[in-house]
Amino acid sequence: MKTKLASLFLFLSITSYAQDHTHSSSRPLSFPDIPGYKSLKTDLHMHTVFSDGKVWPTIRVTEALRDNLDVISLTEHLEYQPHKEDIPHPDRNRSYEIALKEAKDHDLLIVHGSEITRSAPMGHNNAVFIADANKVLKDKAEDSFSEAKKQGAFVFWNHPAWYAQNPQGNPILSDFQKERIKKGELHGIEVINTTDYAEESLALALENNLTIMGTSDIHGLIDWDYTEKGNNRPITLVFAKEKSLPSLKEALFAGRTVAVYNDLLVGKEEFLLPLLKASITIENASYAGKSNVLQVDLTNSTSSDLLFENASDYTFYDSSPVFEIAAGATKRLMVKTLDRKNTIDLKLKALGCFTAPKTQPIVTYKINID
Repeated sequence: MKTKLASLFLFLSITSYAQDHTHSSSRPLSFPDIPGYKSLKTDLHMHTVFSDGKVWPTIRVTEALRDNLDVISLTEHLEYQPHKEDIPHPDRNRSYEIALKEAKDHDLLIVHGSEITRSAPMGHNNAVFIADANKVLKDKAEDSFSEAKKQGAFVFWNHPAWYAQNPQGNPILSDFQKERIKKGELHGIEVINTTDYAEESLALALENNLTIMGTSDIHGLIDWDYTEKGNNRPITLVFAKEKSLPSLKEALFAGRTVAVYNDLLVGKEEFLLPLLKASITIENASYAGKSNVLQVDLTNSTSSDLLFENASDYTFYDSSPVFEIAAGATKRLMVKTLDRKNTIDLKLKALGCFTAPKTQPIVTYKINID
């Protein structure tokens, strides 16, 4: 009896460890909510063996749980099916259905999506929040976009600067894209795809009121393509009223996003500034002894290293005006206020953040002094 109990205990211990190990990561993604909204961590561009990826859909769910994501979409190529001889699937919804089943017992939202895959000038575009991928598969690209709109999809232009389609590495807004925008069939654009940040894509987003997106476009393993190289996967932070698919969809159409890749954050100022304010907590603000040098401890609550430059009226003691606060770490600044004050405004330029090409925001932290 003791042997059976010991065996059962060992089995349960191994099972518990395997489950914990499967859904944990040494680098989980973390970002604070901003006033009025929840910050949903999303990756809405990825692939499995049901198009040109290298893994089963369940792996994408497990990776997302390990990375602490809130939402994913498996956007298989509708037209490009290199594995169809080994994995024939006339139903283009199959990848989504497998992922949805795998995620049902977890706090992970799965968005139904597909990638409309054409050569330039149409390019590659993700349609998410679709109802039936099979109906989006059309001979003419125009008909695919029209069907996606009919299904209520949010559509974004993938890697518009991809040099395989645009040899100069710059996005070209063709008559095709202009017509899609005019008809309400194109709503977003990737400014970050895999390791590439395209300033020109950000410019197009701002000029055409397109939602700013960042995605991993993962085909292999997240661990191999990102984590083992010291990187986090690129994501889109979506500022939604609640964690639900309808709220997520509303936020995407409204353009409430910030694209994130490691220490790079890209978004409109109205969303990026509140995010930066919420990301830094003032842990302590007091004068050092009888001096007029103010000690300020700032803690970074995100999973991104944040790089700042002093833009205040005050200079620093014992610190460069350019400094980093590592993910989850605390940095002490010694601020020379010249005379003792009750409050100061600490103005910092966020060097790794962009609200427009070559435009970095200045965030003001109001500090109450002990």
